[in-house]
Amino acid sequence: MTGRSNLKIILIGNSGVGKSALMNQYVNNRFSNQYRATIGADFLTKEMRVDNRMVTVQIWDTAGTERFQSLGAALYRGSDCCLIVFDVTSPTSFHAIDAWRTEFLVQADPSDPDHFPFVVIGNKTDLADRQVSPRQGQEWCKGHSAQYFETSAKESVNVEDAFLYAVRAALKNQKENEPPPDLNSVQLTAEGRGGAHEEKCSC
Repeated sequence: MTGRSNLKIILIGNSGVGKSALMNQYVNNRFSNQYRATIGADFLTKEMRVDNRMVTVQIWDTAGTERFQSLGAALYRGSDCCLIVFDVTSPTSFHAIDAWRTEFLVQADPSDPDHFPFVVIGNKTDLADRQVSPRQGQEWCKGHSAQYFETSAKESVNVEDAFLYAVRAALKNQKENEPPPDLNSVQLTAEGRGGAHEEKCSC
C-alpha cells in the first residue's frame, strides 16, 4: 500500500530527563552536553518511509515544568502517539510518569483513551548511578498497556528503535480512528464520472 501520512508524536516527562536530546539524536543524529531547558515547546520534522508509505513525522518536545502545563491542551491534542520519558538515575522522574500519562489523557482527550499508544523511555542508560531497574519500567508498562524502551541519547542506543516503534504505533492508531467511508458520497462520485464520460462520448 502506498501513500503519504502525517503524524504528530509528542514527548513528555519531567524537566532534564533528555527529551530534547532524544529528539535531536533521532532527527539530526546529534547530541550536545549543553543542557538548555525547553521553553514552552519545540518541534522537529522528519520524513521517512515505513512499510512502503512516505511518512512525515512532527515530533514535539514539551517543557517538563509546571509553569508551562497550561499549554498542555493545545500541544497534546491531535497527537497520534505519546512518548513518556524518565531518567533511569532519577526515581522522582520515574514515579512522575503516572501523573504525566493522566495529564496527557485529560488534556489530549483522545477518542479511544484505553487503546491510545504510549511508549515509555528510560533514558540515560550510559550513566553509572542507575536507580531505576529495567524490571520497574517493564512492570509499569505491563500494567498500563505501554511499550518500554531503554535508551542513551548520548550514545545513540535504542533511540532509532524506540521512535520507529512509536511511528508504527501512531500509524496504526491513525488508521483505526479514521472515519468509515461515506457510501453515499462514493455513489455520487461514481455517477458524476459516468455522466461526464457519456457527454464526452456523444460529442
